[in-house]
Amino acid sequence: MALEIIGAGLGRTGTLSLKHALEQLGFGPCYHMQEVFADAARAVPQWTAVARGAPHWEAIFEGYQATVDYPACTYWRELAALYPQAKIILSTRDADSWFDSASETIFSPRMLDVIQKGAPQEFITGTVTGVFGDRIRDRAFMTDWFRKWESDVIASVPADRLLVIRPGEGWQPLCDFLGVAVPDAPYPRVNEREAMLARMEAKAKAASDSAAG
Repeated sequence: MALEIIGAGLGRTGTLSLKHALEQLGFGPCYHMQEVFADAARAVPQWTAVARGAPHWEAIFEGYQATVDYPACTYWRELAALYPQAKIILSTRDADSWFDSASETIFSPRMLDVIQKGAPQEFITGTVTGVFGDRIRDRAFMTDWFRKWESDVIASVPADRLLVIRPGEGWQPLCDFLGVAVPDAPYPRVNEREAMLARMEAKAKAASDSAAG
């Protein structure tokens, strides 16, 4: 099965809600960082190989119709070339809002510590954080990087192949882009900051309890 949809939007731009939306529209299953955590023994070595320059994309995405979020968004350009028929979706939000959200969740020291307890450093730096170096706490650098990332996606992808979508826009732009009917159900809204922080704390406690035991 070839990927039909490739998400170029970074984490904390509504990617988990988009995953659920795509699956509800019939473009599932959709690969997301959740899939990496759910099957880490298989997925982490696969993505570590990607970081080393030896990807096996067909094996990673076997059975998937779509992908959004990290780690795949880091390699959107390679995937877009491999699957030329796939549509590209750039989920986005205000750069400062993204920095605030990411800094309190996926890029927070606690979250990175939790991730590193279950995956080698090579995985997280190779697929997510390595491009930021030691400036991941630098608002000016990070927001400028975010804007340049998005500008590069928009400049690189033909307009008829690309959808730029923001949280809160609902079903219509997504359904128009994919040529499907709007569902008779609310657009998914998941992974809000407070819920993610609660899960992050639970994972940190579980990791700590496991180490103590």
